[in-house]
Amino acid sequence: MIKVLKNFKRKDYLIILTCVLLMVSQVWLELKIPEFMNKVTTLVQTGSDNIGEIIVQGGFMLLCSIGSLITAIIIGYFAATLSASLSLKLRSKIFNKVESFGMEEMRKFSTSSLITRTTNDVTQIEMTIAMGLQMLIKAPIMAVWAVSKILNKSFEWSALTGVGVFILLATISTILIIVIPRFEKVQKLTDKVNGVTGENLNGIRVIHAFNAEKFQEGRFEEVNDDLTKTRLFNQRMFALMQPVMMFVNHSLSLGIYFIGALLISEAGMLDKITLFSDMVVFSSYGMQVIFSFLMLAMIFMIIPRAQISAKRINEVLEEEVSLKEGNFDGETSEKGTVEFKNVSFKYPDAEENIIENISFRANQGETVAFIGSTGSGKSTLINLVPRFYDVTEGEIFIDGVNVKDYKFEALNNKLGYIPQKAVLFKGTIQENVLYGDNGKERNEKDVLEAIKVAQAFDFVNDMEGGIAAEIAQGGSNVSGGQKQRLAISRAVARKPEIYIFDDSFSALDYKTDLNLRRELKKYTKNATNLIVAQRIGTIVNADKIVVLDKGKCVGIGTHKELLDTCEVYKEIALSQLSKEELENA
Repeated sequence: MIKVLKNFKRKDYLIILTCVLLMVSQVWLELKIPEFMNKVTTLVQTGSDNIGEIIVQGGFMLLCSIGSLITAIIIGYFAATLSASLSLKLRSKIFNKVESFGMEEMRKFSTSSLITRTTNDVTQIEMTIAMGLQMLIKAPIMAVWAVSKILNKSFEWSALTGVGVFILLATISTILIIVIPRFEKVQKLTDKVNGVTGENLNGIRVIHAFNAEKFQEGRFEEVNDDLTKTRLFNQRMFALMQPVMMFVNHSLSLGIYFIGALLISEAGMLDKITLFSDMVVFSSYGMQVIFSFLMLAMIFMIIPRAQISAKRINEVLEEEVSLKEGNFDGETSEKGTVEFKNVSFKYPDAEENIIENISFRANQGETVAFIGSTGSGKSTLINLVPRFYDVTEGEIFIDGVNVKDYKFEALNNKLGYIPQKAVLFKGTIQENVLYGDNGKERNEKDVLEAIKVAQAFDFVNDMEGGIAAEIAQGGSNVSGGQKQRLAISRAVARKPEIYIFDDSFSALDYKTDLNLRRELKKYTKNATNLIVAQRIGTIVNADKIVVLDKGKCVGIGTHKELLDTCEVYKEIALSQLSKEELENA
């Protein structure tokens, strides 16, 4: 929690100091009220007919109440401002930190957990600061000040108040010991509920298609019931506080008046008046003491929850990013070259390499394709170029410079990446095509040109608004093939040195695929193309084809060379095309 509070700035500490001073004033005003009450009681008891003096003392009580109200409003405003400001900073820091995460960190923190930490956990911190700033500072001040006011009144009354405080503290401690371990469980179960809900929304079409609604309902009910039961248990434990509080409160009032009655009955006439006034004042101060400890109890109940949230937030903020940025962002003598030197890779915590000892070179203007059976490591290999992961062994060079030496921005500016699963963002088509920044000026003409190259012009032109047409979140209002073509348009509009196509033509029909590759070849003749593909037809004209089998390179060459020299490639080719088609390819 302390690490989270370090996000406060100097002006925030000034606000806290102002709140402390205001709270001291508020407590002073509230504790002055019983003193005026004592004077009013004495005036009434002595039979004084000075109504004016009684009204004056009552007026002072009213002024103290109004002053306490005004300071409480100001403190509440400052507390809300401070807590909202802190939550703003925390959400921004978490978001920015997650943006720096590589695939390894994303595997460690699930998407649902990161969403919970950015929303629910930050809200817990915000609520604790808003309430804690008011109660955590006010309660001790009021408790100590009120106790100092009653210590010299009566040992019996003081002892009774002490017993009430002890009962409260014992109850609070018992509840916290039982409930605190379940706070972390609540946050983890919230992660699970978010995860199942996210899967349900993302996979809604599959769920409907396979009549799996009841299965999904069962999955959700299981995690939701666990979360509900845990939260109900916590709330029921906390619910014990209310009856205990009321019992202590009323018992203390009854006890004070009962002891007061005994003391008054045994006192002389003059002492009776003093004792009665003291009893009224002590009752007020005793309630202030109990109220102070109740405020502390509420803080003690929310602080453990906030500490767990703060711990989860700090886990994200303190996570060491595995991908370290280099320092190079200058010009290179080479352009558009990609070279793998004895590259091997295995996923974190895996025992065996996914790809092993891969070496090849792609020169500017060349098209290098990667093909192999499912699970052979094609996408893994190509994802090492933009440094989604770092190689386990070997080196990768872009334009003669090791990818680890590049600044991320400089490396990404050289690449045009089209992922296996096309991703679109909410906004217009133009905004999606011009998405990101690669240090180059781009305009509407570049958008239209990129859309034409990607064979997307016809369906974009048919949409209402053309390139100004809105794309729904996740691209849910366009088809899979249309999403792929818009994703290709986005890469083309960047005009990069190197294009990376990670099985980016799979959703296209053969005719569109052929036309798109033909236009791409014209448009990207000075750029290097790295293509992962399943179709032989997509890569048949590649300058170099790398054949992978179980993570190892089993052949490199042109289509015709590999038909003669690589049995794995020949098997793949014959599974898709006849001998005659292969000969004429």
